[in-house]
Amino acid sequence: MKVVAFNGSPRVNGNTQQAIEIVFDELRKEGIETELVQIGNKRFSGCIGCRKCQETKDMKCIISDDGMNEIIMKMKEADGVIIGSPVYYGNVTVPVKALIERCGTVSRANGNFMRRKTGAAVTSVRRAGSNFTYSAINFFFGILEMVIPSSTYWNMTLSMAPGDIQKDEEGKTVFVNLGKNMAWVMKKTAE
Repeated sequence: MKVVAFNGSPRVNGNTQQAIEIVFDELRKEGIETELVQIGNKRFSGCIGCRKCQETKDMKCIISDDGMNEIIMKMKEADGVIIGSPVYYGNVTVPVKALIERCGTVSRANGNFMRRKTGAAVTSVRRAGSNFTYSAINFFFGILEMVIPSSTYWNMTLSMAPGDIQKDEEGKTVFVNLGKNMAWVMKKTAE
């Protein structure tokens, strides 16, 4: 089994990535392979509504020059997906929003290949907005009929400066439990 995570923060090794790594530690303990893909510094456009993916049914977005099709294939091939985003003005970052729009549209145009995969949101926030960010990612998982594991609180950390997550004991515990629950769900749905 494999989980691929997409870090929507432009800060490599920032709080969002550190949160993902905490989840990864638990997944690896359960023998689940992990891969981190940095997207927060990519210049993706959103879905342009052309519906070409519905015509071609080739599992690709017509916009082919920005690397999104490789990301879509990584999501298709994975058993589980983590999408991490810091809160930017009360919601996900632009690269995460583009991923949600384009992967969701291509998946649904191609038999909903994301159906029944496990999906988990990871958010980091200075003070407010994490629920909207968490919800935006989970709405994506929900509409694609993915299985969403939970934790002991919403999957977020209160942190601003890189490394602040290490001071957030409750946040770290939430991500540990998320990793354990994600592994459990993945194993149960694979049976």
